[in-house]
Amino acid sequence: MTLKRQYSALLEAGTDEAGRGCLAGPVTAAAVILPTDCTLEQLNDSKKLSHRQRLHLRPQIEAQALAFAVVHVFPEEIDQINILNASITAMHRALDQLQTVPEFITVDGNKFHPYKDIPHVCVIKGDAKYRPIAAASVLAKTYRDDYMAQLAKEFPQYDWQQNKGYPTTKHREALRQFGSTVHHRKSFRLLPEQLRLDL
Repeated sequence: MTLKRQYSALLEAGTDEAGRGCLAGPVTAAAVILPTDCTLEQLNDSKKLSHRQRLHLRPQIEAQALAFAVVHVFPEEIDQINILNASITAMHRALDQLQTVPEFITVDGNKFHPYKDIPHVCVIKGDAKYRPIAAASVLAKTYRDDYMAQLAKEFPQYDWQQNKGYPTTKHREALRQFGSTVHHRKSFRLLPEQLRLDL
């Protein structure tokens, strides 16, 4: 399916986040404004692309975008305001950092708080339907993956270079053995109740 824009006549920003379901690390959001004539043949929902395809697309997106921004919201703030609000906050902050002010915002998902006085639409699975959201999904995913790979060098036991903070078996086994770190989200259930330790 060929991805499109929501409103081709408007300067449209797409925004998406990555890392919402992780036990550790930030939730990361990106906002992207693409030109109407962008030529990104492989662009798709980042979850449908391989790691190599995402890394190949990232510099192309950044080169063709009229504006883009990527923002992390870290576990301490996630624990204070909850993951939904943290995800929306990250998207707002990414929009704040755009060098060009959009006229319309397309948002992946079904929850968003109004941003300034700019109209927006929420689109379920929008990253598989609209180019600006797909571009944002690729940037959010790759920048967050890079961040978790760096953290993994300091905390190799949690296998973050592979699981990126998601609740894999190896990640939870490390939590049982070593406990949590400052990079874990304390408001999340880090271990199932029957396996839970004092973290």
